[in-house]
Amino acid sequence: MKLFVDDLRDPPEATWTVARTSAEALEILQSGAQVDELSLDHDLGGEDTSRPIVLWLAEQDRWPAVVRVHSANPVGVEWLTGMVERYGPGVTR
Repeated sequence: MKLFVDDLRDPPEATWTVARTSAEALEILQSGAQVDELSLDHDLGGEDTSRPIVLWLAEQDRWPAVVRVHSANPVGVEWLTGMVERYGPGVTR
């Protein structure tokens, strides 16, 4: 499965599963679904961000093979990229 996490944007193709909140994304990840590719927006509306997703992936060491960051928030991109580079498979560009 390809998981696209974004509160506003639609995924680039219909083959992606969409999560609009960090809670939705975590529910999918914690269900045991095989997520092979993940694309993250940082800001998910209100106070929600994709940081809890990345923290859970790091704590569980359950990273998808491909992780992308598509956020327009430069500070958010830096945080997400840094975490995925340090604890995960690295960010695919």
